[in-house]
Amino acid sequence: EDIDEETGSGGSGKVSGLIRDSYREWMNTDQRKLWESYYDSISTAYRNSNLKGKDLLEWKLQRYLEDYLGTILSVDESVGKILDYLDNNGLSENTIVVYTSDQGFYLGEHGWFDKRFMYEESLSMPLVIRYPKEIKGQQKLDEIILNLDFAPTFLDYAGIKVPKSMQGNSIRNLLSGKQKSKWRESMYYHYYEFPSVHMVPRHYGIRTERFKLMHFYEFGEEWEFYDLEKDPDELKNLYGKPRYAKLIEQHKKFIAWYQEKLGMSDYGLLWFMLFKGVVITLLIER
Repeated sequence: EDIDEETGSGGSGKVSGLIRDSYREWMNTDQRKLWESYYDSISTAYRNSNLKGKDLLEWKLQRYLEDYLGTILSVDESVGKILDYLDNNGLSENTIVVYTSDQGFYLGEHGWFDKRFMYEESLSMPLVIRYPKEIKGQQKLDEIILNLDFAPTFLDYAGIKVPKSMQGNSIRNLLSGKQKSKWRESMYYHYYEFPSVHMVPRHYGIRTERFKLMHFYEFGEEWEFYDLEKDPDELKNLYGKPRYAKLIEQHKKFIAWYQEKLGMSDYGLLWFMLFKGVVITLLIER
């Protein structure tokens, strides 16, 4: 019996998965003992419970969520230690600290886990910046900021000219309250990685300050349109509703503009990920 297929978590059982083994190899003897003593009890309880059907699914979800949230807590604690060190050593004023990630993460919303889909939970990502010398604390920005903006921002703070080839914009003036020019009012998203390990169908869409239009084209023509002000959880698809027809058509034109600007309208990208982290990107005509 391979408990890794059931729990996705560790222990010291004879049958072990690729991910679990790689984690255990990073540990010293004391760390491994703590790891195995914790997960062995969980694995034993799982085997003795003989769960089936819905009960097994619920057990898997709770194990997954507890592991994930515990990991996030450890990250938060570690970041706190870094900030404390900077404060205690007089380094805070002249150190820029950026806390972010590649995307947000589902914890059961929409019935999903992981990320990749264009719904708010994964489309949004944390971005917390501390730089007392320039940035006022406890402020929140509502502008649409992309990870494309990260590199130009870091170069700006470092006093390095941002290359014209970069698509993003520095958010330095936004953070300091000195932004004078108009900021972006929308963003384009396109997910290509299919077929692949996660099997999320390819889709694209646009997100404005209030609305979102998504097109799932892998298995037919499926559209979704949401009013994020009235429906922030994206539970009521408004596509096909007559009263929103003009807005939807307007957003389709926005998408077409982005695709033409980015040179994407006549092409599709297929991403093939190999087991050792090698990514091969093929550009093919659709």
